[in-house]
Amino acid sequence: MSVKNLTVDKDNAKRRLDNLLMSIYKELPRSKVYSMIRKGEVRVNSGRTKPLYKVKEGDVIRIPPYLNKEGTTKRVISNKIQDKFKKRVIYEDLNYIVLNKPSGIAVHSGSGNNFGAIDVLRSFYDESIDLCHRLDKETSGCLVFAKNKTALRFFNKNLALRDKDLKKTYIAILKGNFKKELFIDNNINTNKSSINHKVNINNEEGKYASSLFRPIKKLNKSSLVEIDIFSGRTHQIRVQAEALNHNVANDIKYGDPEFNSFISKSGIKAMALHAKLIEFTDEDNNLIRVEAPLGDYFADLINHLN
Repeated sequence: MSVKNLTVDKDNAKRRLDNLLMSIYKELPRSKVYSMIRKGEVRVNSGRTKPLYKVKEGDVIRIPPYLNKEGTTKRVISNKIQDKFKKRVIYEDLNYIVLNKPSGIAVHSGSGNNFGAIDVLRSFYDESIDLCHRLDKETSGCLVFAKNKTALRFFNKNLALRDKDLKKTYIAILKGNFKKELFIDNNINTNKSSINHKVNINNEEGKYASSLFRPIKKLNKSSLVEIDIFSGRTHQIRVQAEALNHNVANDIKYGDPEFNSFISKSGIKAMALHAKLIEFTDEDNNLIRVEAPLGDYFADLINHLN
């Protein structure tokens, strides 16, 4: 088998290398894409690079000879799962879909996940559906998908890269009494090199991240808090909440074990972080504002802590 080369065209310029490959090889787990890039099996302009590299028009991407689009195996998504996800589509137009993603579902397959949210939507929409951004597996709420390349390119270039044009509001149950509104900004190092793949606050090496924490209601040993984020760093709210000693309830990675033990008495295991609202203006200057209802588990946990 011979090595294959892909030349980046204008439509795909400025996309992340990992996302571009996953849009071509739709059934390939993200973990496999990362592995190929890190091992140097995938190269750009004959050199090694990183998964987050933004490709340029004219870049030549080397594809390993064992990989071919026809050889991938299509995942079979059951009708039961499809029906559940169809009911969770809370917005749709000609260009975008917004899903109220359930907690516990990854956006991509791989790393122990038989399927991701993207696989389910592609099973009853179209293979051209693509992710505009990400949510952690444990986080529920608004997740935006593009239905075509033009919409995806507009979202990535004009919204995701200019955080001020993309409003995201989350709601969370945090440890302790969160007494007043607090704006927090720091640098987050997203090089997840630790055993637990945690990011950390590192003002010398990290990337700028800012959030506004706004208490809504005092609960038993905890608080219901709304958070506006003005950047989109990996695990941003979770690591900032940990730094404030107001950890997210049921957060295994950044949480407080004693607080999580207290929360476990409710019988609810899902992390209490929900992407409540997303707002942006599309290419035709239409305002898209979508709010995702809380899941039953989240509402039950609030009632338990009242």
